Amino acid sequence: MPISPALSRRGFLGTSVLFVAGAVVACSSNPQGTAAANGAKVTLTQWYHQYGEEGTQAAVKRYAEQYTKANPGVAINVVWGADVSQYETKLNAALLGDDAPDIFELGDFRAEMARKGQLEPLDDIYGSAKDGFNKADIDYLTVDGKLYGIKTIDDVMVLYYRKSLLMKAGITPPTTFAELVDAAKKLTDGDAKGLFIGNDGIGDSPYLLAWSQGADLIDGDKVVYADAAGSIGGLRDLHADKSLLLGFTTDWYDAGAFTQGAAAMQWCGLWALPVIEKALGDDFGVVPWPAYDKDGKPVARLGGWTQAVHAKSKHKEEAKKYLQWLWIKQSDIQIDWAVKYGFHVPPQTAVAAKTPELSKGAAKDAVAIAADNGVSFPSGWTQAMQTGFIAAAADIAKGSPAESTLKKAQGKAQSHLDKQMG
Repeated sequence: MPISPALSRRGFLGTSVLFVAGAVVACSSNPQGTAAANGAKVTLTQWYHQYGEEGTQAAVKRYAEQYTKANPGVAINVVWGADVSQYETKLNAALLGDDAPDIFELGDFRAEMARKGQLEPLDDIYGSAKDGFNKADIDYLTVDGKLYGIKTIDDVMVLYYRKSLLMKAGITPPTTFAELVDAAKKLTDGDAKGLFIGNDGIGDSPYLLAWSQGADLIDGDKVVYADAAGSIGGLRDLHADKSLLLGFTTDWYDAGAFTQGAAAMQWCGLWALPVIEKALGDDFGVVPWPAYDKDGKPVARLGGWTQAVHAKSKHKEEAKKYLQWLWIKQSDIQIDWAVKYGFHVPPQTAVAAKTPELSKGAAKDAVAIAADNGVSFPSGWTQAMQTGFIAAAADIAKGSPAESTLKKAQGKAQSHLDKQMG
C-alpha cells in the first residue's frame, strides 16, 4: 500500500456499504434512518481511499461488521472512494461541506489541518498505549502537544543490497555516506549500476542525507534544512562518477531494477520484499540509509496511512471509540491489515513483534530498522515545501552551490510555514 501516483487505480466510485447489527445493506440516501430501523442509534461514515490490493475492500467491511456485532448501537458506513491521486482533493472538499465523513484516511498527515480545527485530538484514546507505538509515528502525528491521528500501517523504506555482488566486490553494506559512494562505484559494472534511488537520481535522498547528518527539515516554527548543506552537497559525488542508475522503466518504489540486475543496491519500500524474495531467494539484505559520517546516524523513512476523526462530527466520541477498538486494541486486525493485502509493519511495536510474516530474515531486519532508525516528515511539511526542496537538491546534484541554493529555497518554505502557523 505505498503512496505513489504511479499506482494504477480506478477513479472515484462513491460506493459505500452500511453495517448494522447482523446485517449489511447498501447505503441509501438516508443511512441514519436505515441504521435506526435495524437498532443502531448512531451511524459513523468512514472514508478510505481506493487501495489497489485485492481483498482490502472486503477486509475493511469485515472489520466494520465485526465492530457493529460487538456494539449494535453503532453502524459503520464504509465509503470506498477515490484513487490515491484524487482522494485528498475530494476529502478536502468534503471537509468544507455538510456531509463530511466522521472518520477518514490521510496519506500525508498535515499539521495545518489540526490548526484549522478540522481534526479531533485523540490523546484520550491512546492512553498508556501511546508508549507502544513507534516514536517516529507519534512525533509525526503530534501538533502543538496533541495527537491528531492513528497510523494504520508503517511503510518502511530501506536500502536493499545483493549479498553476492557485494561479496564479489569485496565490500560490506555501507555504514557511512562515503562508504555508500565508494560501494556504488565499485558495484558499477558495464550496464549494471551500483545504486538506484530514483529515475531522476534524487528520490528520497535529500531527506535521507539531511536526517543522516543529524539535521531536520523543520525545527519548531523554523525551516532549517539548509543546515544540511554539507550532506546534501554529497549528491554531486553520487552523480559525478556515473554509478547511479537513471531512467529505468520503473521508479524507485518498484523493485524491478533490483530484481532484474540493473542495480546492485536500491532504495525501496518493505512492500517490495515478497517480490524480491521470490526473484532472488536469500541473495539480498536490507540496511538503513547510512549515517552521513561518524557524527551522523543511519535512518529509514516511514510512510503509510493515518486515520483521523473530523472535529465537527456529531458523533466524535463514538468515532474515537471505534478507532481505539480498531487500531489500538485489535492486534489481530492490525496484523491482518499489515501483511495480508500487501507487506507493511503494524505501528505498535508489540504487534509487529508477533506478526509471523515479519519474524525472520530481511523482514525482521526491516522491523528493527523501523523501530531504531525510523524518521517521518515533520507534520508541518507541505507539498509546496517539498517541491522547492527537491528542486534545490536537483540543482545541487548538477553542481549548484549547496548552501546558497538551499537557503534560497528555505526562505520560500519559511513563508509557507509562517502562513500555516498563523
